[in-house]
Amino acid sequence: MKILLLSDVESKYIWDHFDGEKFKDIDLVISCGDLKAQYLSFVVTMIKAPLFYVHGNHDVEYITNPPEGCECIDDKLVIYKGIRIVGLGGSKYYNSDIFQYTELQMEMRIAKLKPRIWWNKGFDILVTHAPAYSLGDGQDLCHKGFKAFNRLLDKYQPKYFFHGHVHLNYSNMQRIIKYKNTTIINAYNYYIVEY
Repeated sequence: MKILLLSDVESKYIWDHFDGEKFKDIDLVISCGDLKAQYLSFVVTMIKAPLFYVHGNHDVEYITNPPEGCECIDDKLVIYKGIRIVGLGGSKYYNSDIFQYTELQMEMRIAKLKPRIWWNKGFDILVTHAPAYSLGDGQDLCHKGFKAFNRLLDKYQPKYFFHGHVHLNYSNMQRIIKYKNTTIINAYNYYIVEY
């Protein structure tokens, strides 16, 4: 299965110069947040695959104008073609805006998901906006990762962890990090992964 990852910046390659041939074998699109609703609606129209998304810390417009034809997987475990996917959007709390959470608030969101995770015997992909603590995060409060995500990775060891929020043009950022049995991918701009 080929998955197209999107996050944080609308790709001119996709939006302005779309070539259907380049994306004809995409089976699923996942947005890790901070993208215009119109962009996601465009992508799901042009690429004939479902689009799942989580909220980024700048996705306030989604409240009144959510991306059409797309499915929000925030605070959910969804199963697509046998792949168990958990979604937890938002970033660290830094200025009282929506889609920002303290470490405790993120822990509480995860606690609500645990019965569903247990029922499904874990999950295969974790999709978030913010990274995990010390695994591709930044130094400032806004871009610090959640320790709650580290605990999820340690306990369930999913195959993949997709996130955004930390732009790859920030200093010393890596696209791919291997953590135990999990491959962590920063979805900044766009990236295609084979599951």
